Amino acid sequence: MTQNALGVEFSQRLTDNPKSAEERAAILANPGFGDYFTDHTAVVDWTADTEGKGGWHDARIEPYGPIAMDPAAAVLHYGQEIFEGLKAYRHADGSVWTFRAEANAHRFNRSAQRLALPELPPEVFIESLRQLVSVDKDWVPSGDGEALYLRPFMIATEAFLGVRPSREVSYRVIASPAGNYFGGELKPVSIWLSEHFARAGRGGTGEAKCGGNYAASLAAQLEAEAHGCKQVLFLDPFNDNAVEELGGMNVFFVFTDGRIVTPALNGNILHGVTRDSVLQLASDRGHKVEERKITIDEWHESLEDGSLSEVFACGTAAVITPIGELKTANGSFVSPPLGADSVAMAIREQLLGIQTGTVEDLHGWLTRLA
Repeated sequence: MTQNALGVEFSQRLTDNPKSAEERAAILANPGFGDYFTDHTAVVDWTADTEGKGGWHDARIEPYGPIAMDPAAAVLHYGQEIFEGLKAYRHADGSVWTFRAEANAHRFNRSAQRLALPELPPEVFIESLRQLVSVDKDWVPSGDGEALYLRPFMIATEAFLGVRPSREVSYRVIASPAGNYFGGELKPVSIWLSEHFARAGRGGTGEAKCGGNYAASLAAQLEAEAHGCKQVLFLDPFNDNAVEELGGMNVFFVFTDGRIVTPALNGNILHGVTRDSVLQLASDRGHKVEERKITIDEWHESLEDGSLSEVFACGTAAVITPIGELKTANGSFVSPPLGADSVAMAIREQLLGIQTGTVEDLHGWLTRLA
């Protein structure tokens, strides 16, 4: 048994067949994103409280591999599941740190509440990351812009076809070495305006991080790819076509007077950890930050009158990515070219510097994992 977190102790059963140093080095030379996985996984099980028994139990590190699951498991029929995404970064001294894990833990529990899943104590969430990274530390890359992507998730595993919350749940963490999310050199991306699909609806699960939201975005994503775009932008057609978010990223607007605007959280939009970090760093740099409704008409008009200087998207996977063009069925919105003093790139470099330990962490955002 290893370190205790609120009564949950992790045992370890390490793989008998880990990747060799040579195999691992070949993968880390070109990791891509989400293509390869480390040797182990963290697992904690949960059962509903009956006769004074239940709760979180059997915390463990075990070899990475397929999950044995009953065909009647609730997750397969009703989509009762949630997930998170965060990264582990190797610092110059070889230590490994993660960024704002507490914020991810709390968002994980907000998602759990919405999907009628049990809440996981934040201490157990963070300990599961520490346990996994400790045994798979050699998988953390050290190249520029690279990290070990961590994917905690929770699935309903009870074999039962009635429509009610599952009484058995499995929480797991897998890890994948990651390079640039969009691949190659960072440059402005083109995105597609979805006018026929919605990512989420009012009263739905938009602000929860659950697979159904992403599944709902895929038809629009295919439409975007057919138009040569990397991502898709969703609007709220019942609120003056207000901008909401991309399929997996929040969006920001930088105006020539120094204001930075992002759509206000409204129940449909994910509480992005990177989004919140950008707002804080922008405020630290003296920008006036606004969380408010911004419509597609305001976007177009601000480009036309020259008051909009930059548009960018942000998220854990891609960090910050400039948006060069918004393609629509009726034409395109083209952002001004990024200058050497680009706000997006300055915040991106500061954010990456904090994450990798080359810039001082003034907000206490880093947690050491190994």
